[in-house]
Amino acid sequence: MNLILKYFPKLNEKQIALFQRLEPLYAEWNAQINVISRKDFSEFYERHVLHSLGIAKLISFTAGTKILDVGTGGGFPGIPLAIMFPEVQFHLVDSIGKKIKVVNGVVESLGLTNVTAEQIRAEQLTDKYDFVVSRAVTSLSEFVPWVRNNISKKQINAMPNGIIFLKGGDLQEETKPFKRNVFIKDLSTCFGEEFFKTKKVVHLPL
Repeated sequence: MNLILKYFPKLNEKQIALFQRLEPLYAEWNAQINVISRKDFSEFYERHVLHSLGIAKLISFTAGTKILDVGTGGGFPGIPLAIMFPEVQFHLVDSIGKKIKVVNGVVESLGLTNVTAEQIRAEQLTDKYDFVVSRAVTSLSEFVPWVRNNISKKQINAMPNGIIFLKGGDLQEETKPFKRNVFIKDLSTCFGEEFFKTKKVVHLPL
């Protein structure tokens, strides 16, 4: 939890309390339904919460923004971002029902009113969103066709609507088809921990 305060020192008391409750809540759920790797759990705040909040180092969402989190798993990056941006609406989707069960359990326990979760494939969605966020569910070239039609044309943020991807490693080949538009931010410039040396946030306007 100290890691979160280290990089986001302006959190209010309610946000701090919600972030503090995440680890025990996920520990409880993870004992029933394994949504977070057991070897990763000791690094919960670094590898899941802070990693998700890497998006907040790229953009501060305007109130009223609508965000779709595709392949949310246990609720990342959507739940940490929903705590960070309480006036933004988040729709978390995953094709696996037990993962959505965990998300709904966490959302209910925290009393997050700006999050909805649904077991559905991204390709089946018809709603419009300002941004689609995801933690490396697949390659960009495969992901873009899934969500292209879900991006709203109305702009309310300083950054153009589109996809915001959390990815690791060398993205040169993957981003080549989108080279003219894509923006890549190295999370190592935001967070000093070893884990973030190869982690990046990718923004692709659509």
